[in-house]
Amino acid sequence: MPRHFAIVPAAGSGSRFGAEKPKQYLSLLGRPLIFHTLAALVACPDIDRVWVVLAPDDSEWGRYDWSELGAKLETVRSGGATRAESVANGLQAAAMVAAEDDWVLVHDAARPCLSADMLAALFHELADDPVGGILAVPVADTLKRADASQRVAATEPRDGLWQAQTPQMFRYGRLVEALEKCSAVTDEAGAIEALGLPPKLVRGDTTNLKVTYPADLALAAMILRGRK
Repeated sequence: MPRHFAIVPAAGSGSRFGAEKPKQYLSLLGRPLIFHTLAALVACPDIDRVWVVLAPDDSEWGRYDWSELGAKLETVRSGGATRAESVANGLQAAAMVAAEDDWVLVHDAARPCLSADMLAALFHELADDPVGGILAVPVADTLKRADASQRVAATEPRDGLWQAQTPQMFRYGRLVEALEKCSAVTDEAGAIEALGLPPKLVRGDTTNLKVTYPADLALAAMILRGRK
């Protein structure tokens, strides 16, 4: 049976957040934000190993005790200038244990509210899928296109539009091939699409939010407290 591995690219600076340190290390319920992200992955019995890909000059990781997360977690200090480069370097670190048809889940470091139910849905929906897929939610809000002066230029139809989330789950060999051929993407699904393959959309949940702005951190805290 194919195994499941996870890669968490965590080499970004989180500049949009405007904090003094990368947002993955900001405090969330008394822990670094990324602790909650990694805890959700290592707690999943179907995931064999988790690689967190750090920037080579990351000075924050060593300030914390990660031993509670157990032996599944491994660090790779080869984060690149882009997400795609960091993920590719994570895949290289996994090369010694991952087979071509093993599944790889790529998950955002700043998406700390991933639940066991979301992971179970992803595994169930994609178990026999020939391509793989991603967690996503249908777009609910009306979409406006802005002009150069930040006024509404057009209202865009939202029919059929989904908001991509993570994890994004694909076969190891295919993901390596996709990122080698197309690294100018903002997510792994984009690289798979560039191969001419259609990833499956697995309905997730809006609570699986990505912390991008300060208000998101407070919302993530509310979500995690509610689960406890």
